[in-house]
Amino acid sequence: MTVTAAARSQSGPRAGGAGPRTRGRDRRALTHLASPVSVLTVSHRGRPHGTTVSTVTAVSREPLLLGACLRAGSSFAELAAAEGRFTVNVLDASQERIARWFADSARPDGDPQFAGLSQGTDPYTGAPLLHGALAHYTCRVFGTPRVGDHDVLLGQVTHTVVNDGDPLLSYAGGLFAGPLRPASAA
Repeated sequence: MTVTAAARSQSGPRAGGAGPRTRGRDRRALTHLASPVSVLTVSHRGRPHGTTVSTVTAVSREPLLLGACLRAGSSFAELAAAEGRFTVNVLDASQERIARWFADSARPDGDPQFAGLSQGTDPYTGAPLLHGALAHYTCRVFGTPRVGDHDVLLGQVTHTVVNDGDPLLSYAGGLFAGPLRPASAA
């Protein structure tokens, strides 16, 4: 038996809608999805821009696609779509200050937002590469669908660089850094 997307969306305990108390609990529960913190960068018409995201995920292995969730109407999503390419910098445990800087909407635009940061330039995107990051993904924009209250920036990975280190993680509304240890075998 095949279940359609419409049937799936109408089934389950939420079919009747959630009240305000349930939505608040659900939003809080979302903070319990641990994820690596990344700074997305773009250079549009020679002007760099960056933003911190706590949700970058592999969407497909063939082709290799990453997805990043940004608030609806995000200026970053608009710039990346206009440019057609962007870079993902997955932050190292030591880069909390950088994560907070690019999450601050009061930071300056253009080159000043990257002043004092150790960086290079992605040869394909022209966007800043943040030195010390755990990984860099060079992406061609694959799409920017609106999903619920977010724009999902989909990027087809064209090049990767991976470094050693410990990740900076977002969990339960905070940032966490430190060495990861394997879960003990049962």
